Amino acid sequence: MCFHDPHRPFDKNAIPQPHDPKKIKLPAHFPDTELVREDFARYYDAIARFDGFFGEVLEELRQRGLDENTIVIFMGDNGAALLRGKGTLYDFGIRVPFLVRWPGQTKPGTVTEELVSGEDLAPTFLEAAGAPIPKDMTGRSIVKLLRGQEFAGRKYVFAERGAHGSGLPNQTAAFDLGRTVVGKRYKLIYNALWQLPYTPVDFAGDPFWKELQQLNKDGKLPPEMSRLYFCPQRTMFELFDLQSDPNEFKNLYGTKDMPEVQRELLATLQEWMILERDYLPLPLPVQAKDKKKKG
Repeated sequence: MCFHDPHRPFDKNAIPQPHDPKKIKLPAHFPDTELVREDFARYYDAIARFDGFFGEVLEELRQRGLDENTIVIFMGDNGAALLRGKGTLYDFGIRVPFLVRWPGQTKPGTVTEELVSGEDLAPTFLEAAGAPIPKDMTGRSIVKLLRGQEFAGRKYVFAERGAHGSGLPNQTAAFDLGRTVVGKRYKLIYNALWQLPYTPVDFAGDPFWKELQQLNKDGKLPPEMSRLYFCPQRTMFELFDLQSDPNEFKNLYGTKDMPEVQRELLATLQEWMILERDYLPLPLPVQAKDKKKKG
């Protein structure tokens, strides 16, 4: 089942007791303005309303006598439509909720740091139902993980960005081409259209974003926020240590301590792109061998 919440536009008074913008904690990469807080509070309201709708679905299963024999997975289709979220390859844009209810199989309250991709859903459902998994499926079943059994998880997951709508490719809201490979600690982003400046998806016309644009123009935005959102262009590659820098502020690509990590991530992404028959230029250029004979 699909729900609209928490999709933009966020409604005012979506729930009887809306969140107080002054009391919520903003993510570290959010500029702290009154309008940003009001928008984020409405996002929380939309989630709370959705939570109520989701509860109605669970109650319907109970009334039909299906609740003890149904696997329920609660997840998002993309990151939040917020700053550095939906439409980007930062974790705020590609990491989604993933909650599982499987009575008698999955222990309630269990938390895992294993990497799971959306393509893993189909083989998981097939195995749980006792059906064969087609060999050409790229996803991996996580049934053993859900049952608390020994599980050989993924070392990496991948994500991509393409068209969003039908606008011309003069900014990233309508069109962007990017790929990312994410490990448990390190992550690499490949911005094929690095020349395009960041433009948010779904809220470029909203008052809080227009205010941020004006604050940046007037030199009143904190330098770090100005760098994150208003650089005239991006870098082609971004490498982050998610352990020490979970907010993805410090790009380590090209630094002296990262050559081995950088090479492994580039090679891993390249292999995936080849297997997926990707049309983008590969991140590791082919190096011609020196054919000159020695001596």
